[in-house]
Amino acid sequence: MSTAEPTRIPAYDSRSFYDEMYDERGRVRLHYEHVHRSFAAMGPSELARRRQAFGSRMLEEGITFTLYAPGAPDPLERTIPFDCVPRIIPAAEWSLLEAGLRQRTVALNRFIRDLYHGQRCVRDGVIPRRMIVGNTYYRPEMAGLDAPGDVYVTAAGIDLIRDETGYYVLEDNLRSPSGFSYLFKGRSLMSELFPDLYLPSAIEDTERSLNVFLTSLRSLAPSGKKDPFIVLLTPGPYNSAYYEHAFLAQQLGIHLVEGRDLVCKDHKIYLRDLRGLRQVDVIYRRIDDEFLDPLSFQPDSMLGVAGLMNAYRAGNVAIANAPGTGVADDKAVYAYVPDLIRYYLGEEPILSNVPTYILSRKEEREYVLDRLEELVVKETSLSGGYGMLIGPQASAQELAAFRERIREQPGRYIAQRTMKLSTAPVMGAGGMMPRHIDLRGFVLSGSGGEPHVVPGGLTRVALQEGSLVVNSSQGGGVKDTWVPRRGRPGPRGDQSRCEAQSQDQDRNEEECGC
Repeated sequence: MSTAEPTRIPAYDSRSFYDEMYDERGRVRLHYEHVHRSFAAMGPSELARRRQAFGSRMLEEGITFTLYAPGAPDPLERTIPFDCVPRIIPAAEWSLLEAGLRQRTVALNRFIRDLYHGQRCVRDGVIPRRMIVGNTYYRPEMAGLDAPGDVYVTAAGIDLIRDETGYYVLEDNLRSPSGFSYLFKGRSLMSELFPDLYLPSAIEDTERSLNVFLTSLRSLAPSGKKDPFIVLLTPGPYNSAYYEHAFLAQQLGIHLVEGRDLVCKDHKIYLRDLRGLRQVDVIYRRIDDEFLDPLSFQPDSMLGVAGLMNAYRAGNVAIANAPGTGVADDKAVYAYVPDLIRYYLGEEPILSNVPTYILSRKEEREYVLDRLEELVVKETSLSGGYGMLIGPQASAQELAAFRERIREQPGRYIAQRTMKLSTAPVMGAGGMMPRHIDLRGFVLSGSGGEPHVVPGGLTRVALQEGSLVVNSSQGGGVKDTWVPRRGRPGPRGDQSRCEAQSQDQDRNEEECGC
């Protein structure tokens, strides 16, 4: 792969892991040349001033997330750490990711519909029945119900990682994925506070994706209503992602509501406001299935709406994402997604899974137990970095405890090869430092249209040196992610060289089955 001549700072390690900005010889990759040159031209005082301005804006606008720190008596609300050095994904490389994300989401949507309408995939032996009926997120209440437009997953968040061989899907998030607000707000702040870096870069715009999001929600309205009334259902201000709920409601121009604001009458959902009752057509829910409706799910729920599922069954309201979608983002089901793509689409997967071991299988379980210190173990029903063991970083006590848990309930866990997550530079007080990253790709789907992939997605950063945990709930941060526009010259005419380099990378990824 060809690279530019500027080199990394001497203390920066780009040899141990694939680094997004520097190659293994320390040379700046061509698509990063403008970013590297711009930061190199800023003096320490200017960098400190801009970083402080960034932090102040985050604090002023309340861009927060709740952090659950080990040993802390109470959760901590903090501004989301945002690193000002953008991640850049070359256009040709992004095209591959975009196609793979779209393919995966379409297949998963068809899988969910099949689960609640006949389960052909089970009858044909594609996936074991026990993976479905024993799944925490399988909702028998959805059996036989048709989602509006057959769209079960309106908003998907697909997590990807890369190593020296290419990209892999790490997990699927199909219930109510978070991170949209950090993507859109991060881009806004980068354009405002780093205009000299942002404006010459000719990158794909993300603002259009907000319009696509709204259009996707509108398309779900019962009976094709042209001007549907849409609300965002939040658990309330104590939820860790409440900032995101408020941000999206404002940006999409929809009402932010809690369960107590809604009422079910005659199998229809209404919003109580000062003018009386107003019928709701679409609910973008950011609460889990079990809290949606105390008459159908958890009876003591104070967050949902009594009778909501009756209104849904009657076809009088749409819910995005549909109840029961979580069965498809279970980490054990994840291992079968490549087969599901082949089954439903008749295509080979564009993006590969991380090699995964199903611990309910005796041979695979014994293999994992013998090599636990080399692998990553995850509880199938949890997300956000919870219920996870990273073998190479675990103590002997932690390894022993997980071995016992696996032996007691093997079906609750999967194991994966420890991947060498790529690194990208983050700006610290002493300059740039490499930190591990992943990428959450967001896919938006509506009735009758092709899924839309938000350009670039959200890069998440493990801020602690050597850490592989990027989740915001575990102390991770985020980066703006840039995709250069095709056919548009970049700074100093570098765009054509960037695309040539991207095509070289595409060939490398094809050779490794990515």
